[in-house]
Amino acid sequence: MTQENHSPHLTIIGGGPAGLMAAEVAVAAGVAVDVYDAMGSVGRKFLLAGKGGLNLTHGEPPAAFVQRYGERQHAVASWLAAFDADALRDWARGLGVETFVGSSGRVFPRDMKAAPLLRAWLRRLRESGVGFHMHHRWLGWNASGALRFATPAGEKQQQADAVLLALGGASWPRLGSDGAWVGALEQLGAEVAPLQPANGGFDLRWSEHLIQRFAGAPLKPVVAHWRDRTGLDHARQGECVISEYGIEGSLIYAVGAELREQLVARGEATLMLDLVPGYSQSVLAERLAAPRGKHSIGDWLRRRAGLDGAKAALVFELTDKPTLADPVALAAQLKALPLRLCAPRPLAETISTAGGVRLESLDEALMLRTRPGVFCAGEILDWEAPTGGYLLTACFASGVVAGRGAAQWLQAQARD
Repeated sequence: MTQENHSPHLTIIGGGPAGLMAAEVAVAAGVAVDVYDAMGSVGRKFLLAGKGGLNLTHGEPPAAFVQRYGERQHAVASWLAAFDADALRDWARGLGVETFVGSSGRVFPRDMKAAPLLRAWLRRLRESGVGFHMHHRWLGWNASGALRFATPAGEKQQQADAVLLALGGASWPRLGSDGAWVGALEQLGAEVAPLQPANGGFDLRWSEHLIQRFAGAPLKPVVAHWRDRTGLDHARQGECVISEYGIEGSLIYAVGAELREQLVARGEATLMLDLVPGYSQSVLAERLAAPRGKHSIGDWLRRRAGLDGAKAALVFELTDKPTLADPVALAAQLKALPLRLCAPRPLAETISTAGGVRLESLDEALMLRTRPGVFCAGEILDWEAPTGGYLLTACFASGVVAGRGAAQWLQAQARD
């Protein structure tokens, strides 16, 4: 309970999109806010994510949009009810940043950059009274309930009326998200799902020839086919990239959660790639059965199936000689080229994290049931989504929900 003549105060730990949005919502509700971050400046991962063009959100219709959150779509839908993709675009416009919908449906700032938006946002937060404290690495709580921070000047301790944790997951630890918070939250009684890689590539055993010649080469367009844990078949068209370790890219990220779960459960997972989505298998077999004459098989695949060098190299990598010589078998292989995945890439390399504080440990305001006054937002929570603007949108939205919940809880405590 706050003391008499003491303004409600919220301590936010983590200066990414979720933490900063929670700060904006809470301070607008009349709560004093201070943001602490382990790095020398806030929004490090946000800036890096926008280095090649900030994909802020997505223009997909709401019903399809929310399905991108898989098993957590119902929970995330409640966050999006508070702050959806349209609200995010309006918010950016309020900072002087106009957005547009690209040909893929992804939404970007007009200048494609993250830095101008972040600068305008931080300026507005500071003008509203939000305090910022850099180089403060959170260490948990001491025996009396004070927050502990490691700083360049030594350990500091800080009492807090309420705490909002927006510490990220464990991907890109060099930018501050290292998952070190897990133990502290488990000590509070929070249930934490194991942190796992999301939106990352998968290992395959390529030959040295393929790596040297085609690492970094795109595969587009292709259709991925996979079977989920219940035995249902799925298909999705998109693009991916041959990497020196295996396969990566937006199509792989979109189906990665299911593939990761299969690897965990079975120790193996197979993804089938349709390299020629423009032809049916029967038409393709007919085209490949035409007399080849003096053309090499590689040239024939280019002429008759439209395969570029990277796709053809993948076929040679994964197809035996009898299949290459049989037009019917080769057509079947081109329509369902099996990629046998060995393992997901390490967590530190991936774009985001699956797992985190289980939503069942939190109430609707994203407050821990076992520790009133402690809220969570962003990637620290147990949800995941593919790239394409879905990650950022849900981080912003969860920040709105948690920031609003923290402000309301503090104000209720002040009235008691």
